Amino acid sequence: MLINLQAIERPEPLGDRVYASLRELLRARRLATGQQLQEAELATQLGVSRTPVREALTRLASEGLVVADGRSFIVPALSVSDIDDIYALRFLLEPAALRLVASSRPDRQQLAPLRQGLDDMAAAHAAGDGAAFMDANYRYRDTWTNLVPNKRMVRAIQIYADHVRYLRAFTLDAPDVRTAVLKGLKRLTLALAAGDGAAASAAMRAHLTKAKAVLLEMMHRA
Repeated sequence: MLINLQAIERPEPLGDRVYASLRELLRARRLATGQQLQEAELATQLGVSRTPVREALTRLASEGLVVADGRSFIVPALSVSDIDDIYALRFLLEPAALRLVASSRPDRQQLAPLRQGLDDMAAAHAAGDGAAFMDANYRYRDTWTNLVPNKRMVRAIQIYADHVRYLRAFTLDAPDVRTAVLKGLKRLTLALAAGDGAAASAAMRAHLTKAKAVLLEMMHRA
């Protein structure tokens, strides 16, 4: 005789949790460029065995977020050529993704977190708080990527945005850059609210063009 059973919740695999932890450390600039990442040391600090750490590092390496260096891995430094390659892919992916989002005609409730993100960025900009601005900026990005119906596209977008995330953190300390970001994202939000796919795509293309130019200028000055 069949009875009603409660489904057993399965915890997230340990390798996935280690991967997520290391990826967030990379995104937050807590792992510096050139820093060596040793399996044994990371396993000790995270309180896990070496196997999930090895799996996580291999996965991060497949995404280009770390590179093999003998028996360890390091956080790579990006060259101008790397920036060109990364943004070539972002120009292909992100305008197309936002065209899809706009075409789905998101409602007021779906767009509310975007408007909140803009308000939070404006407040942080007025306070001269680059870190808070960056946090609100990434919450804005997380909101619109959650609206993209093609989740494989979202995954690719996230990977290539993460490649330059630690560099973008430096640029958002500049008031003129924050002003340009706010202007571009306001234009994007209006396009999404209007359900205008062409305008949303164009707004993201302009946003990426400005972001790439700022990054290259920073690298040339370094």
